[in-house]
Amino acid sequence: MDSEKSESRQLKGIGASSGIAIGQVRITDRRRVAVTEVLVANEEIPGELDRFTRAIERAKGELYDLKEQLSSTHGPEHLCVIDAHLMLLDDTMLVGETTQYIERLGINAEGALKRTLGRFKAFFEGVDDEYLRERGGDVETVVERVLRHMVGQKLEPLDNIEGKVIVVAHDLSPADILQIDKAKVMGFITDLGGKTSHSSILARAFEVPAVVGLERATAEVSEGDTLIIDGSTGVVIVNPGAEEFKEYLQKKQRYEYVERELLKLRDLPAQTLDGHRMRLKGNVEFIEEVASVHKHGGEGIGLYRTEMLFFNRSTLPDEEEQFEAYSALVKKMAPQPVTIRTLDIGGDKCLTDLDLSDEMNPALGVRAIRLSLRQPEAFKAQLRAILRASAFGEVKLFFPMVSGVAEVRAAKALLEEVKEELRGKHPFDEKVQVGIMIEIPSAVVIADLLAAEVDFFSVGTNDLIQYTLAIDRTNEHLSALFQPLHPAVLRSLKTIVDAAHAAGIDACICGEMAGDPEYLPILLGLGYDELSMNAVSIPRVKKILRRCTVQEAREVALKALSFCTAAEADAYLKGEIAARFSESFD
Repeated sequence: MDSEKSESRQLKGIGASSGIAIGQVRITDRRRVAVTEVLVANEEIPGELDRFTRAIERAKGELYDLKEQLSSTHGPEHLCVIDAHLMLLDDTMLVGETTQYIERLGINAEGALKRTLGRFKAFFEGVDDEYLRERGGDVETVVERVLRHMVGQKLEPLDNIEGKVIVVAHDLSPADILQIDKAKVMGFITDLGGKTSHSSILARAFEVPAVVGLERATAEVSEGDTLIIDGSTGVVIVNPGAEEFKEYLQKKQRYEYVERELLKLRDLPAQTLDGHRMRLKGNVEFIEEVASVHKHGGEGIGLYRTEMLFFNRSTLPDEEEQFEAYSALVKKMAPQPVTIRTLDIGGDKCLTDLDLSDEMNPALGVRAIRLSLRQPEAFKAQLRAILRASAFGEVKLFFPMVSGVAEVRAAKALLEEVKEELRGKHPFDEKVQVGIMIEIPSAVVIADLLAAEVDFFSVGTNDLIQYTLAIDRTNEHLSALFQPLHPAVLRSLKTIVDAAHAAGIDACICGEMAGDPEYLPILLGLGYDELSMNAVSIPRVKKILRRCTVQEAREVALKALSFCTAAEADAYLKGEIAARFSESFD
């Protein structure tokens, strides 16, 4: 090993899957296919169309073979990602637009497919929601698979790797993650990717440490280098020195010990020292995440995002397709409850079938419940699917982005129409609970009026903070101003829970604040009944919960409400956490 190669250096990316891994580099070629667009003669167009069709069919066959190969080691909840990619290969927009480019522009099949991919990428890059934006990666993964068949490039499989290695790649697809053998692959790092990409979600589900979004990892490391990756912080150390190696080996041992101890809490009740119960649930968007909710002791699903069914396609999913997805999730989670959010999508992230014109400010435009009420037939199809799924387990449903009572009444009226249509045809829970998301300041102000209309509140703290403080939470220049402990936010949270309890209904939180153990004393002290979060956060939140009393939490919340700035509240809270829960907060 030369001197340059042996120098220790640090890279920084996005921590996608927690854990520390140490191993030697195994570089896997997952670079994007280089494609040149060229004009073709008219007589060559049929041949290009045939090449495209055959590449699509080969990609399908490859995925079907992979699904059969993995069926003996993975459950259907994990293999559904392959089904999603198979659906993309049949997508009329993907296939149709590529075909039109070949025919109308007279260009080669590779160039046409790249143009189609460009349109998809532009669409998803304009989406402000991180979870939804990352779905564009699935389209790119599928297109790359087709392109490889066109140009004759084969991917090195990950199921025949020898030794204990850390895989380094430009990108890894969900199918790649499914093939990883944890006995050989200690972790992986990639140039591309985000925390909410499908590959990152699978990495967390399989507990494979991962750092993504490193941009130049494949150029910065060499085959045989030693790597340390910290999937919690996003730190990657190349060729660590003796002291760094020792430090991270101890961190790894500590991390694994803490994780084992936290998992012991799985079957213990989520209650305070004085016996007060608080429900802790998981947020999911894919059925493969259910296993993680079970593993980490979630008492159900507090937020199931349905948007994923509506993306990467040119037509709306019909009632049957939605019913199959919702009922599969409900069955997998039974007997624990599943809370399903109706479509939260709008002008910045909509399907062509919804026929919405461009909006100057889609975040404040026709989205979520506003869009659903403008498209009543599509909305009723989703409501029918949700109600039918309620025959297989406990289901609640709630409407996003509610700003007033009129919207709630209109949505409930459509729900009653749907119930009438289903009676005598399909079984469903007649008493299914109906709630709303509180995430708009107007809803906070009239929380008492809204509480009289529904069975529960669920607070989306991400949007509540964004709209209350007029801050785009995706704008990196404003990140310091996105303050969960801002007095306006804390007072809003108190107004919401007080209004809910005065009406005799539950108040829940399903935003990022729910999964941060630091905020647990405040949310408990304010009186929230349920927190829903990323499944891996559940044990940490439960540990803090089981170390405090309701009275302590009320004192902390009351004091936090007294401060004039978020910085003051944050300093106070950190001090209280260190003083009261130092043993637990690690």
